[in-house]
Amino acid sequence: MVAEKYIHFDWAVKRMLRDKANFGVLEGLLTVLLEEKITITEILESESNQDSYDDKFNRVDIKAKNSKDEIIIVEVQLSREVYFLERILYGVSKAICEHVSLGSDYDKVKKVYSVNILYFDMGTGKDYLYHGKTEFKGVFTDDILQISKKQQNTFRKWPAGNVFPEYFLIRVNQFNELAKTPIEEWMEYIKDGIIKDDTTVPGLQEAREKLKFISMNAEERRAYERHLDNIRIQNDVINTAKNDGFAEGLEEGRAEGREEGRAEGREEGREEGREEGREEGRMNEKYENARKMKSKGFSLEDISEITGLSIDEIKTISD
Repeated sequence: MVAEKYIHFDWAVKRMLRDKANFGVLEGLLTVLLEEKITITEILESESNQDSYDDKFNRVDIKAKNSKDEIIIVEVQLSREVYFLERILYGVSKAICEHVSLGSDYDKVKKVYSVNILYFDMGTGKDYLYHGKTEFKGVFTDDILQISKKQQNTFRKWPAGNVFPEYFLIRVNQFNELAKTPIEEWMEYIKDGIIKDDTTVPGLQEAREKLKFISMNAEERRAYERHLDNIRIQNDVINTAKNDGFAEGLEEGRAEGREEGRAEGREEGREEGREEGREEGRMNEKYENARKMKSKGFSLEDISEITGLSIDEIKTISD
């Protein structure tokens, strides 16, 4: 029996899960992730109707409001970005400000959850799922600040985690587990497009019915296949440039290290040479990466975002 082919999650988020008929898929992921029943009541302003490319917030894939009037931002990131953490902070801050009218009391501030699904290697942690929230901890006692029962009516959203934003970073490439739990089944789908036939996990049952590749019409399939081709090209360009740059930098570092080591001390010279070589290799990687992307027709803005080079620097690179 041929395994059912399902639409990749990153495509579904951008093209399909905004539809009210498909809310159940995303609600399932958020229910499993936040460990409470999530019902999406509406999709708010986000990437699909931004007026200007220059808006730093125009990369958000879905911004929704749940049944508790909280805002949930879901963002799928396919390639590395130098200031990614700063961008998600900006996005959350903007979401809060957008939904508090000028002159309103501060009790109108919305709780925001930022869910970031990263299809690239970020950081050096061992886990595939990271959760960040705000706590007020004693500097000397290490205890968490609480309030008395008498104060609870005044400070309704307490402790601080109940009002401050919470962040989830899902490092897709780090997931290598055998799917046994609901979150692991979701990770298996997000990473490899696999959904168990007998799944009972919230959202995945709906995904099995609504995200089948075979259900696409011819035009949708062509667009979807182009999307997959672009992702493969991007990953190939980045990985090739990365490997070439690393090898070149390593070799240059070794050569410089040996030369300096003879004059100033073998160990110190090698280390300094390696570092210089690695730095030069990283820059070579960025420029070669940008050159290949220009030849493939990537926009200057996308190249800048992926490589970290400025648009002016990219313009100087010949195809």
